[in-house]
Amino acid sequence: MWGRLPTFFCSKRLPRLDVKDALEDVVTQELDAVGYDLVELRRGGTRSRPLIEVRIDRRDGSPVTVDDCARASRVLEARLDAGGSAIVAPQYVLQVSSPGERALRSSGDWRRFVGQWANVLSPEHGGRFEARIVVVEGDAATNDEVAVLELEAGGVRRIPLAAIKEARLAFHI
Repeated sequence: MWGRLPTFFCSKRLPRLDVKDALEDVVTQELDAVGYDLVELRRGGTRSRPLIEVRIDRRDGSPVTVDDCARASRVLEARLDAGGSAIVAPQYVLQVSSPGERALRSSGDWRRFVGQWANVLSPEHGGRFEARIVVVEGDAATNDEVAVLELEAGGVRRIPLAAIKEARLAFHI
C-alpha cells in the first residue's frame, strides 16, 4: 500500500581509540623511563606523513642539550616504530627539542618554577603581565590552587590557576 518499509540498522558502538591520548601516553612513558619530562606534544603534518613535535625538559633543572634530544628521539622512534600504525603512520616525522619559552600548564610546573619570572595572561585579573612566582597555595586534588605572584612594578596578585589562560617562563634581567 505505501511501498516498502524503511530498514533500520543498529550497531553496537565500539569505543574509539583517541589517538592523541594514546600518543601522549606512549611519549610520556618512554620519556619517563629515560628521565625526561614531556613539556609539550604537538601533532601536525598530513595523515600520510604526520609531524610529531615533542618538547622535553630535564628533571634536574639543567638545560636540555642536543645529546638529550638525540637520546629522547632514539627512545621514541624505537617505540613508535614497534607500535605499528595504530598510533602514528609509518612515514612520521619526529622533532624533539628543548622547551624554549617554557609553558606553565600544570600546578606541578608552577611549583617547580617558584622564584622564576613568568609572562601571565589572565583576562579576569588584569590581562597580560610579568610577575615572579612567589608560591602556589592550595590543593591540587580540589582544584583550588592559587598562584601568588609578585608584580614587577610592586605589589602582589593572588590568581587561581584555573583563571590563568596562558603562562610561560619569562627571561628577566
